[in-house]
Amino acid sequence: MSIRHGLLALLEHGPRYGSRLRSEFESRTGATWPLNVGQVYTTLNRLERDGMVAQNGEDEAGHALYVITDAGRSELRSWFETPVDRSSPPRDELAIKLAMAVGAPGVDIRAVIQSQRHHTVNAMQDYTRLKAQALAAIESGGSRERDDVAWLLVLEQLIFQTEAEARWLDHCEVRLIRLSAADGRGTGPAAAPPAAAPSAQTHPTTAGARPARPD
Repeated sequence: MSIRHGLLALLEHGPRYGSRLRSEFESRTGATWPLNVGQVYTTLNRLERDGMVAQNGEDEAGHALYVITDAGRSELRSWFETPVDRSSPPRDELAIKLAMAVGAPGVDIRAVIQSQRHHTVNAMQDYTRLKAQALAAIESGGSRERDDVAWLLVLEQLIFQTEAEARWLDHCEVRLIRLSAADGRGTGPAAAPPAAAPSAQTHPTTAGARPARPD
């Protein structure tokens, strides 16, 4: 549904054609969730079917232009005003993987955790580097500052998410060690409790310092 409403939000700025909507969506989100043109036009067709957008002529290059309708604006306002539903969280591949690894023959679950932690910390470092670039672009006062601010917010969400994932992986490893010690069942080769995961408190370059007002 975020694609559907994202396109409506972009159309509220004026008439757009499909490939421009794709470019602006990816620019606003830093291509974190890339779209293809076919996906955009399929969504536009559904929005048109539902009376939320309408075709409004063509531009000079012959691209069909779409505009948002009153029904589309009402739908968009409702989306902005309604909290994102967390009662049915999406499937998380990592959580499923660890759940299935518990007791799986021949699987060292702590090795799985350590491998994932390495990947997660590398991702966090990449996001932090990209955040610095976004901040520099904003401070330079470039013409696309609005897109840079939007991308910064997405990056900070990704940083918070990876920080939380790293802490959760540390927790899982400690939990397994304690359970193994308590009941005598092995969960894999013995390992010392992990070091604390990187966090906004120990790494002020991450998003945690001032998420509501990026530095």
